[in-house]
Formats: sequence, C-alpha cells, structure tokens
Amino acid sequence: MKKILLVDDERWVRTALKWTINKLNLPLQVVHECNNGLEALDWIKINEVDLILTDIRMPIMDGIALVKELSGLNGEFDVIVISVHDEFQFIQQAMRSGVTDYLLKPIEETEIKVCLEKWLNKKGNQVKMSETSIPEKETLPLSTIERVMDYIKKTPLDQITLKEAAESIHINPSYLSQLFKQQLNKKFVDYITELRIEEGKRLLQNTSLRMSEIAERVGYSDLAYFSNNFKKVVGCSPSEFRNNHMKKGESKTNRGSTVDSGI
Repeated sequence: MKKILLVDDERWVRTALKWTINKLNLPLQVVHECNNGLEALDWIKINEVDLILTDIRMPIMDGIALVKELSGLNGEFDVIVISVHDEFQFIQQAMRSGVTDYLLKPIEETEIKVCLEKWLNKKGNQVKMSETSIPEKETLPLSTIERVMDYIKKTPLDQITLKEAAESIHINPSYLSQLFKQQLNKKFVDYITELRIEEGKRLLQNTSLRMSEIAERVGYSDLAYFSNNFKKVVGCSPSEFRNNHMKKGESKTNRGSTVDSGI
C-alpha cells in the first residue's frame, strides 16, 4: 500500500480528494493531511511517504516553495501538484523542480484515477527494473557504487540529492536506491545524512561558525532539522557537542599547565 500526503489549505478539498482516492480502490492510502507547505515540510522530515499531492496556492508556504525545499531532503517520494488553468506558469516551474505530474482544478474523478494509475505503473516498472537489473551481491561490479561515491566526494554536501546522484552516472534513482540498500545495507538518504553529520561535527570542533551557518554548509536549510538529525546520530545536540569538545580542550590545557609548573 502506497502512502499519500495531502497538502491543501482548504479542508473541503482535502476531504474530497481523500474520499475520491478511497473510492478508486487502488493500493493507495492517505496517511496524513496538512493545510500549508511549512506544516507538510515539518511532517515529512520525520515521517515516510510515497506520494505528496499538494496545491500550489497556499498561505505561509506555497506549493512551489514546498517543492524546492523537498528537493533537498533526498526523500524517496514523488510530488504531484494541483493548480488551476490560469496558473500554468507555476506548473511549469514546479515541473522543472522535479515534480512528477500535475492535476488541474476542478479535478474530475477520472482525471485523478488516470494520474494515480500512471504513477503506480511507473513505480511498478521501476521496482521491476530494479529487481531484474541488480545482480547478486557477489557478482555485481563495484564500478557503479564507486562512480556514485566519486560523485559524492566531489559534490558539496548541500547539493547532493538521490536524483542528481543517479543522473550523474545515468541510472534510474530507484535503481540507485535499491543498489545502496543491497550493497551498503542502508538507504541513500541515511548515508548522506551520516556524511553531513560527520562534516557538521568537524565544523563544530574546528571552527567558530554559527550553528545556522554550519547547518547550511552541510545541506540543511532548517536549523531545527539539522539539530534533530544530529541528535539522532550523535546522541546530543550540536551545541552540547561543541561545548563538550571545548571543555575537553580546556581540560587538556589545564593538565598541561599543571605538568609544566611541576605540581
């Protein structure tokens, strides 16, 4: 069952969409609803979802801004935007940002059905391609993983996404995702998160940069999201990590002074 997040500032629209999706009898489930992009972004950071259906016109954070923020999360989800006929320039902008498809209001049930079935078929084909294309672990050449690792090493952490990494070596993002799970026993997003946190630790230890600057350098536009991921991996917040490092440095300095004075 594929999980869907609905994002629209009008409750009746969300209710109608959810009712229609349930009526289609497809392997889809609406697991959550949000009334603006910022609320959706916060939810997505701590929850997994397969598809996001989002309106373009919303208060606080609109659909275009949401799509741009989502592109930096390395999430394994797709986005379908919802708009009206006279906003086609916004749809084009969203499509350039990696959106999978779009729906135009007023939305007919048949249009939703065709759109979602097309998306499901695409996901099914990607899975089939991954299953038939990835050889057994023992026989798989390391060249593909090595090429991805080379790309990751050469690319700033704030610019790395699953889609860009896959495109850099001309393979399907779903294939790369499956490859990481099989060869490294972890998701692509988790691997990149580990790299970002390690670089964050290095910057916390060796620079006096502000937390927000460090977060941006390692690929987090949201300081709270960086702090949350850092604590999950390291066990303490970035500020606690820096303070502990400074205390250790002061302790070593004091011990050195004690030895030098002959006490």
